[in-house]
Amino acid sequence: MPIRIPDDLPARGTLEAEGVMVMGETDAIRQDIRPLRIGLLNLMPNKIRTETQIARLIGATPLQVELTLVRMSGHVPRNASASHMTSFYRAWEEVRGARFDGFIITGAPVERLPFAEVTYWDELRRVFDWTRTNVHRCFNICWAAQAAVHHFHGMPKHALARKAFGVYDHGILVPTSPYLQGFADDLSIPVSRWTEVRRADLPRGTDMTVLAESPETGLCLLDDPRHHALHMFNHLEYDSTSLADEYFRDRERGLDITVPHNYFPHDDPTLRPINRWRAHAHLLAGNWINQIYQTTPFDMARIGHESRSPALACA
Repeated sequence: MPIRIPDDLPARGTLEAEGVMVMGETDAIRQDIRPLRIGLLNLMPNKIRTETQIARLIGATPLQVELTLVRMSGHVPRNASASHMTSFYRAWEEVRGARFDGFIITGAPVERLPFAEVTYWDELRRVFDWTRTNVHRCFNICWAAQAAVHHFHGMPKHALARKAFGVYDHGILVPTSPYLQGFADDLSIPVSRWTEVRRADLPRGTDMTVLAESPETGLCLLDDPRHHALHMFNHLEYDSTSLADEYFRDRERGLDITVPHNYFPHDDPTLRPINRWRAHAHLLAGNWINQIYQTTPFDMARIGHESRSPALACA
């Protein structure tokens, strides 16, 4: 089934051109099922690109998904038009009384700041706590994943001597995890960050499980069942050209940036990069959505209070 998004959201045209099934709001109302309600707290500067990346993944599953775009209440993004934010986004304070089957929090270009110096840190901490009572499953990406494990588990982030930048091989450590069903034994994942969290800082006696890890860039994917969350420290959602765009942007600014590792053929930036992660990105998103569908209650008022035993609850 298709993803349900506003009829005039800019991502709609891109998704339809790629063959992703998109349902209009009027058509969705006629279906006699409850769609999965997924929220996206988008902290990335390029709102439209990130909306498209996430919608592409969650819209490829066979379930009807209703996507709600969310912004921080006390922060005005500098790189997004006011009209776009007004038309398509709701402040978190406006939706905090609602419940969501799934909630995704993206990365943000603030990773070299101490957490407490991020202007919306206090509100984001309230969002993290809110996900424990109003969200069935949470998915945190890159800086948001670092922020979540710091908030919930006290794990520090560590500055890197050079930016981890490129496409790195990762090993699958728990192939029996339902989130990794169908995965190969290893996979390539885009990485773009100046900081890291380390396995050595995992709390003693934690129930978190490392699902994927790279010998070069460290932790990648953590399952955090106590907070019903996945923490992804890298960028499976990236487009084929996302790393190239970052590279050329920073080079034009005169910044000290290296050619992304294992990304351009023969490390030649004049050649088009080959996407080697797309299939696993769709697989992880599909597995996450399927786990939500299997366990979330039909009555959304029970989210945050329900047992998490598998049940086909949304049909």
